[in-house]
Amino acid sequence: MARRYTIQAVIYPGDERGYVAECLNLALVTQGETLDETVRNLREAIQLHLDGEDLAELGLVPDPPVVITMEMEPVHA
Repeated sequence: MARRYTIQAVIYPGDERGYVAECLNLALVTQGETLDETVRNLREAIQLHLDGEDLAELGLVPDPPVVITMEMEPVHA
């Protein structure tokens, strides 16, 4: 199995308010009221998810960076 060098996540607006962050490589979803809170929650959730895991078994390199894509609502001028 090829080892990935990044963990990918996407952040998008919540249904009613706030934001949702979802990892594309790990079974992990979190949320927050603000973008900053959502990113903090995402980092914490990833750390907790990977704590004690064999990263090689998950196909990850040690200390992989997190790459986040932000989905935004269309802006109409």
